[in-house]
Amino acid sequence: MAAKSPVAAALLAKLDVGRPAVAMAAHTPLAAKLAAEAGFNAIWGSGFELSAAYAVPDASILPMGTHLEMMRAMGEVQPAPVIADIDTGFGNAVNVAYAIPRYAAAGVAAVVMEDKSFPKDSSLRPGGRQELVSIAEFQGKVEAAQATGDMLVIARTEALIAGLGQEEALRRGAAYAEAGADAVLIHSKQKTPEEVLAFCRAWPGQVPLVLVPTSYPQLSFAEVAALGKVGLIICGNHAIRAAVGAMRRVFRRILEDGGIGTVEAEIASVAEVFALQDDARMRDLERRYLR
Repeated sequence: MAAKSPVAAALLAKLDVGRPAVAMAAHTPLAAKLAAEAGFNAIWGSGFELSAAYAVPDASILPMGTHLEMMRAMGEVQPAPVIADIDTGFGNAVNVAYAIPRYAAAGVAAVVMEDKSFPKDSSLRPGGRQELVSIAEFQGKVEAAQATGDMLVIARTEALIAGLGQEEALRRGAAYAEAGADAVLIHSKQKTPEEVLAFCRAWPGQVPLVLVPTSYPQLSFAEVAALGKVGLIICGNHAIRAAVGAMRRVFRRILEDGGIGTVEAEIASVAEVFALQDDARMRDLERRYLR
């Protein structure tokens, strides 16, 4: 197994099962910068959010290059480590072996890879096609990821999403940890947390768990920490949902009011946007170097 990069090692140190790290989803460098500014421990480079930003389904439609360049751009504008959601790894273990060094070169701290077949379907889509690859095949993908990169590899099992039950989910999680995964992400689409809590309590604890409580938002971070099993909580799609809701409200009101004046108090000022663009640094460069 390759040595971890400094950014990956720093993220690994934050996966404290007594006090889990919290990552916020992002779909643009601006969203990543706002998440870091708010104080989140990491940025979740969400495939769902990026697909939504391009207004296409979360179904392996966007090419790897689009996602990779967005992860690089997110890391360049803010200090929090980036966790890249690479879905199924863009193919088989050979594809993974080619992809991982490129994400490492882009400064990514960790990747999350799931055990569904390629092309994937969104986990929370009603009636979605949730087909899993064999345990052996996915172990090979985890091993390929660990052998070719110096980042954290988080193995995501979709056994509960596919309706295969806790026993299969535990079997897969243990197998992926054995293959070298640094953490195991367990996902559920149940509207209450009981299914995921039962899994967490039964987890032997070989590696930290990762939760994405999108479907069961009533579960607090403190309740997760009390389990003593979870090292990372991912807020999986809140940036894009917040953006959609805010834009719809503002756009609608402008048309209803017949002007832009009434929304000024509700939206960020131009000066705030300039600050997020690091405009002051550009002005400094102009003073120092432009002749």
